[in-house]
Amino acid sequence: MHIAIIGNGISGITAARYLRKLSDHKITVISAETDHFFSRTALMYIYMGHMRFEDTKPYEDWFWTKNRIDLKRAYVSKVDTANKTLQFSEGDDLKYDKLIIACGSTPNKFGWPGQDLDKVHGMYSYQDLEAMEKHSEGLKKAVIVGGGLIGIEMAEMFHSRHIPVTFLVRENSFWNGVMPPEESQMINREILANGIDLQLETELKEIIDDGNGAAKAAVTSKGETIECGFVGLTAGVSPNIKFLADSGIEMTRGIMVNEFLETNVPDVYAIGDCANARNPLPGRRPIEAIWYTGRMMGETVAYNICGKKIAYDPGIWFNSAKFFDIEYQVYGTVSARPAENHTSLYWEHSDGNKSIRIVFDKENNQIIGFNLMGVRYRHEVCEKWLKDKVNVEDVLQNLGMANFDPEFFEEYESDVIALYNKQAGKNLSLKKRRGLNAVLSFLGRGK
Repeated sequence: MHIAIIGNGISGITAARYLRKLSDHKITVISAETDHFFSRTALMYIYMGHMRFEDTKPYEDWFWTKNRIDLKRAYVSKVDTANKTLQFSEGDDLKYDKLIIACGSTPNKFGWPGQDLDKVHGMYSYQDLEAMEKHSEGLKKAVIVGGGLIGIEMAEMFHSRHIPVTFLVRENSFWNGVMPPEESQMINREILANGIDLQLETELKEIIDDGNGAAKAAVTSKGETIECGFVGLTAGVSPNIKFLADSGIEMTRGIMVNEFLETNVPDVYAIGDCANARNPLPGRRPIEAIWYTGRMMGETVAYNICGKKIAYDPGIWFNSAKFFDIEYQVYGTVSARPAENHTSLYWEHSDGNKSIRIVFDKENNQIIGFNLMGVRYRHEVCEKWLKDKVNVEDVLQNLGMANFDPEFFEEYESDVIALYNKQAGKNLSLKKRRGLNAVLSFLGRGK
């Protein structure tokens, strides 16, 4: 059996690796981006000089030959599902028995005049990194459009080379559609503290051509013309599915899949950023462009193709990111606009760049979520509390176990429980359960 995989990101490569572990099937991975798999999340560190491109490749180049995974550098122009054939832009084609589509995302464009000019790029692919590198020499000013994680990464990249940045954000506070108000305001302060010209409630109106097909300025919705030599379009991403228009594969915003990651076409599967769940699990979105969900989908689809049928289950939501010097972690449900029965305990450090938010159900006190800024908590501990729906007061009294590394990091659990006592009129105390042995025992892994 020949299994073709479109896309060599984390989803497609995880599928290939597990298919090889589980079978002797012929495997071909197709990508027009790069010859070999690399860590997409590390692109910014290449630009910033922290890593070389070769350092971002988790596997040596010989790994693929050794594991009998064929690699094809090509762009798929059409998928002929009736004849189980992939057609490539160069004119050749490839037959398959089963197909996995893991083609990722593409940056959003909203019809801005000038959006296709030279020196206008997103920050998603290796080619985007090359474009940023090419246009950075002698660059005096950059404008970034869109207030998401990719936008703030691009801002940090230019900032690392002392290139001035104006950051246009449509919302009245950065990422306030995801973050509660206090955390969103914290990110605003961090952006401004790093010398970024953050313009809130401001949209891109058009990009001006320099007369040679390249950007020379950006015009904002407030009428300001900003001279610049680069415009970064980072207003979100969408599934990269245009090439599937005549394939017969059902699509809405992404490729529709069931719990086994199967499409409506037999022997065709979709995973990663391009997959759109027909019936997402409670607390999960239909499309989740997240590294770890892509990895889990890749493993799941391999088991299903090899006859060991299992439903995709990403478990409890979590994510992490970095806003310049502020690390961010979220576990469970933490909403910018919480449900009526949700309440939270919010503690913020006096320096204004660290906070702990614990969300719980005000009707039964069951824990719902954690939002951490500038503070690290143990993933497995938070996940267990959430799965077990532990009472928030039990969580608070054992909060020391969640502290990621109390030997080297300042501890704030006593401050958090003191705040709860003050607000709730309680007299809870922090139990001295901490350290690796306590954590392993709590997780059922102790000796």
